[in-house]
Amino acid sequence: MPIIKKEKTMKPKIFNIIINGVGGQGQLTLLRILAFSALKENLNVKWSELHGLSQRGGSVEVHLKFGKKIFSPLVCQADADFILSLELQEAQKALYYASSKTQFLINDSIIPIPGEKTPEKEEILKSLEKFTKKIEILPASKICQEKFQKEILAGVFLLGYSLSKKFLPFKKESL
Repeated sequence: MPIIKKEKTMKPKIFNIIINGVGGQGQLTLLRILAFSALKENLNVKWSELHGLSQRGGSVEVHLKFGKKIFSPLVCQADADFILSLELQEAQKALYYASSKTQFLINDSIIPIPGEKTPEKEEILKSLEKFTKKIEILPASKICQEKFQKEILAGVFLLGYSLSKKFLPFKKESL
């Protein structure tokens, strides 16, 4: 009797993204750009917005998942593939979603929290490095302010950088 080998079925890859920052930095705009990019590539897409006091400079966190079949918009603990933080302190808040596979891209900007001690950049980096070594920090706000006189473009600048570094699995034309 011949031996029949069962073929291993590969689970379709789901790509999980967290974008966070403080209110007014453009997280919802970035979410829409990425969602439409995934749709252009015929992927199933789900997203969710988790707001703090966004109109008062509070935390804003958005989740985006895309792949062949998506059932839930929320990224699970330690399951993020890519975390885009528009502010250094907010990167620490995303550690719940990080693992050794997670790529962080962080805007080198700290917005002080009234009444709180502002941590040093090195202190923030140490906490992130406990989870992953895949961390890039760019002075995106500073670059966009100098080049375009608009700091708000930092998020879009970081998306372009992400694509060039292959942190995002999109074709250039889709993004």
